[in-house]
Amino acid sequence: MSEERELEMLDGESWREFVNSEAAFVMLGKSDCEPCKAWTAELSAFLGGAAGGAHPGVRFGKLLLDSRGLTEFKRENQTWLKDLEALPFNLIYVGGELRKSWPGGGLDRLENRLGGLGL
Repeated sequence: MSEERELEMLDGESWREFVNSEAAFVMLGKSDCEPCKAWTAELSAFLGGAAGGAHPGVRFGKLLLDSRGLTEFKRENQTWLKDLEALPFNLIYVGGELRKSWPGGGLDRLENRLGGLGL
């Protein structure tokens, strides 16, 4: 039996609690980014389909960098965020610690990184 899940939309109020979860995947994008929209659709289909039960301990979320209210997120992550060249950009946090990051989409790449962390 599959468990339908959704890609959670994060904002300035919710991102900190989200990344401090036991395990969290965050897709960074912008509202006018076409590759970000395609990756969002792929992730949403993955979470809403038969694979929705995969990685049950991982929360999946999306943060749009052009949204208002992200001053704290941007300030706390400025060391690597300032060098970001491509969107979408993906992050995996385990217990609040950033463990993996990579640009672009692709379920195979996501699965490999989650599996590599034992998630």
